[in-house]
Amino acid sequence: MHELDHFLVPTDVLDWRHPDILTFVGEVCCGQKSDVDKAIKLYYAVRDRWYYDPFKVNLTIEYLKVSAMLNRRHGYCVEKAMMMTACCRAVGIPARLGFAKVTNHLGTSKLEKILDTSELVFHGYSELYLNGAWVKCTPSFNRELCRYLGVRTLEFDGIHDSIFQEYESGNRFMEYTHDYGIFDDLPLDLFKSELRKHYPHLFSKNQIEEDGFYFIYD
Repeated sequence: MHELDHFLVPTDVLDWRHPDILTFVGEVCCGQKSDVDKAIKLYYAVRDRWYYDPFKVNLTIEYLKVSAMLNRRHGYCVEKAMMMTACCRAVGIPARLGFAKVTNHLGTSKLEKILDTSELVFHGYSELYLNGAWVKCTPSFNRELCRYLGVRTLEFDGIHDSIFQEYESGNRFMEYTHDYGIFDDLPLDLFKSELRKHYPHLFSKNQIEEDGFYFIYD
């Protein structure tokens, strides 16, 4: 097995062999010849067709499956990174997941109130193997939301890393404070343990639904 083949296989949540995912990537990548062009098309489709929503967190396997996300029109950074990774694997581009701890400084007062902190654990992004190198991309913030917040959209050219801007109009936007590393699949146990460690109040009961926020653990 080639060393990159490991980053092409489907998993329980990165279930890219699902017919709905194959149909989706077939439509998005129709007519695209190179891996770079396919990756760029997929990036913008994932970024803008699903709006960023960090207020709906469901950690059950069935909900986290990429095929399930196709049936809704929202997702947070982890879900959208999983979508990007699975779709790239579906068209033969080796892809993996990266996670970091970040501090967000823009328009997050409601979320900060819920989490009791501005520190966001397990911010997700994708790494794609293109032209012999790994390239990072973050398809989280959709164009409509960026327009609403008054920030630039994050673009991707398939060559350079594309992660959240550290500065926007002279102000700090998002600061990366810890790197969890790179994974071939969603490390769900680590994800849950980090959420429990940093936001223990969310685990006071199995399900929270209030003020437009819901959190489901099992």
